[in-house]
Amino acid sequence: MNTPLYRHGDVLIGAVAALPAGAVPQAGLILAHGEVTGHTHRIREAGAARLFNHGRMIYLQVTAPAATLVHEEHRPITLPMGVYRVWQQREYSPEAIRTVVD
Repeated sequence: MNTPLYRHGDVLIGAVAALPAGAVPQAGLILAHGEVTGHTHRIREAGAARLFNHGRMIYLQVTAPAATLVHEEHRPITLPMGVYRVWQQREYSPEAIRTVVD
């Protein structure tokens, strides 16, 4: 079975079976901040989803039938109800492996 994977600029979102035990709810619906532009990858509809942290990992639980992921520089993506792991893309440089920023 293929696991749905979504890319929204430098943010990757992959479906997972469930939230990990001990995941901690977070306030807000911002998945990532653009450090260069100040724009954010965020869920548009209040109440359609919840964010969780588990260690250094971020999880998104879409609780409505769908939620829209938006950012000023990318087309919106509709995510169906479910649980997702969220991470920012990384890149290699000789100095270090670093997170890609908008």
